[in-house]
Amino acid sequence: MNCPKCMSEMEELTFNSITVDRCTQCMGIWFTEAEHKILKKMKGAEAIDVGSPEVGKSYDEVEFVACPTCGDTMKRVADTFQPHIHFDVCVHGHGVFFDAGEYKDFKEETLGDFFKSLAMWIKRKK
Repeated sequence: MNCPKCMSEMEELTFNSITVDRCTQCMGIWFTEAEHKILKKMKGAEAIDVGSPEVGKSYDEVEFVACPTCGDTMKRVADTFQPHIHFDVCVHGHGVFFDAGEYKDFKEETLGDFFKSLAMWIKRKK
C-alpha cells in the first residue's frame, strides 16, 4: 500500500492487537473503519504518531487525496469535537488518513477543545 499523500510505501504497525498503516516518509497514518476511535480510548496509543506536526501541516495543502483501498477521492472533514483537526475520509467507508501529528492531537482532548465544540454546537442551533 502507498501513502495517499506522498505516495511512499506504508508499513504496518500494531498497537494492542490493532494494526494500522503508517507512511515511511511523511509518517501519516491510515486507519481502516473505526480503528482511530478504538485506539483513542487506549492509553499510550498516541505513540503510533511519531511524525512531525510541521511536516503533517505541509501535507494539508494536498487537495485530491485518493483512498489507498478504492482509489476514489477522499473527503476532508473536521473532527466534531476538535474542529481544528482535519483528516481525510474515504467516501465509501474504507478508512481515514491523519497527517503526521494529527492523530496525537486527536487523541488528546483538552478542556479548551470541549468549550470550542460546545460553542460551535450552540452557533449551529441558532
